[in-house]
Order: sequence, then C-alpha cells, then structure tokens
Amino acid sequence: MLVTFTCKNHENVVFFGSVAKRLLHLMGHSGTVPGAILAQDVPAALHSLEKAMIKEKQKPLVVSDDEGEPEVSLVHRALPLIALLQDAVKQHCNVMWA
Repeated sequence: MLVTFTCKNHENVVFFGSVAKRLLHLMGHSGTVPGAILAQDVPAALHSLEKAMIKEKQKPLVVSDDEGEPEVSLVHRALPLIALLQDAVKQHCNVMWA
C-alpha cells in the first residue's frame, strides 16, 4: 500500500504504508489512512515529528543487506514530509493523506 500526503502548493509526498503510519504516529496522529490535519494543527505535528527525528538520529545505523549497505534511515525518509509540513505551516493549509 502507498500513502500520498498532499498540501496545496506543494508536491505530493508518497511513502510505503508502513513508513507512512510510523511517521504519522511520530506526528502524534492515530495513523489512520485516509486522514488529515487541519492547518492550525500542522505546527504541532511538525514539532512532534522534528523532535522524534532528533531522537531517531541517536540510534545506531542498521546494516540491512548482505552487501553491507546501510538501511535508509527514518530520518532521511522523513525529510520530504518535513518539507511538506513546513510549507503547510507557511501557507496555513491543511495536510491530507490517502
């Protein structure tokens, strides 16, 4: 399953369902899909996600395959969503996902 986050005047951000739900939980949301955050609640969601990413950076890097390549961290995966939320704060618009 893919989950697409949308906000007016920002490109869509797409995640695999498991990653999206994890990020939603870190934003303080229930993780239900589809869903939305009203414009006035976006700053709090952004703050929660940024705070969680600070903690996530402290975790050791995980090696995920036989070739010794590191797993793509949640911090890196969250960057496009953080950018979308920052734009939503600036534009005072709702964020939706489905």
